[in-house]
Amino acid sequence: MPVRRILLIGGGHSHLEVLRRFALRPDAGIELTLASPNALCPYSAMLPGYVAGHYGIAESHVELPALAHWARARFVCDRAVEVDLYTRIVRLAEGGIEPFDLVSLDIGSSPDPSVPGSREHALQLHPTDRFLAGWAMLEADAVAGRVGTIAVVGDGGAVIEMLLAMQYRLARTLGADAPRFALVTDAPHILHEQIPAVRKAVGKVLVARDVVLHTGSAVNGVEAGAVVTANGRRIAADRVIWAMPPAGAPWLAGSSLACDARGFVRVNASLQSVSDPFVFAVGDCATPDGTLPRTQGAFPSREGAPLAANLRHAAHHEPLVLFKPRPRVVSVITTGPRHAVASLGPVMTEGERVWRWKDRFEHAYLARYRPPMPGSKGRTAPQ
Repeated sequence: MPVRRILLIGGGHSHLEVLRRFALRPDAGIELTLASPNALCPYSAMLPGYVAGHYGIAESHVELPALAHWARARFVCDRAVEVDLYTRIVRLAEGGIEPFDLVSLDIGSSPDPSVPGSREHALQLHPTDRFLAGWAMLEADAVAGRVGTIAVVGDGGAVIEMLLAMQYRLARTLGADAPRFALVTDAPHILHEQIPAVRKAVGKVLVARDVVLHTGSAVNGVEAGAVVTANGRRIAADRVIWAMPPAGAPWLAGSSLACDARGFVRVNASLQSVSDPFVFAVGDCATPDGTLPRTQGAFPSREGAPLAANLRHAAHHEPLVLFKPRPRVVSVITTGPRHAVASLGPVMTEGERVWRWKDRFEHAYLARYRPPMPGSKGRTAPQ
């Protein structure tokens, strides 16, 4: 059989697992290429710890060229801007063209431009690489005394984690001169998806850190120096972090791929596009048809194994496997310092020991994507 070309677009968590599994089990009938605009892939679960100052880049990021080399894949450092489904090529931002037989999309999400001023006057939480660049500038402005208040617009565990990480970092650096934070959300209370015990524990932390809560405050505009709510109230802020639900990259829907109303690629239970069977999509850029939930939190890292299997099966014209997310997972919310709140079902616990457990787990997880040193036995089987 001729060699089949598989193109991985984006350095998301699922593609890390795809590369690892092909490194451990090479396939002479498959030619792998990874295209990503960044050589370093931040691990989202450690991102709040990185912002808070607990981790450096080396221990919280994956070196994509090294991982690709381990998997015998070619690495292209560029951003995809268009996919032509008829000629099966992907066009890159710097003018390059990558042909494929099968393509997998793991590019995350893009800012939703529907709220006026949100792109011009706010730092978007997505995509991560742009947020980190903007955060470095914001931190420098805060140190220089140009930032007194920061408003974070959004809700959910990941958003509050990031708010508390930023607040902790600036408080450690500036002490009493650190900016004050506010959380603006249209929900009637914080963490509506969590059990009451978690809401209470995290709420206590927010109050203790003097974070001002604006619940029930839908935002319909952002101006220079203010967030504008639906009832016309202006919440003053020197800087705004926009953490509202994002959208799909515009070029996805523009490619004629079947997408939902927010621009996310519609996929079936095999992580395969419902309109084009040679296209796969995972993570925040995909939305499943049927009863599966949108992949968020712990799900993207679990899509990697079935995605790797299905790319291999599709290349060899074999039946595909189904992605079956676990119905219950441990939820962990870090609070800035070495402290975290965790829950599983109706049970909640918190403290430094929870943070240490999460820290050990994340380091062990990330170690899977560091190629073995020359001469070592390496890793012999998928986990």
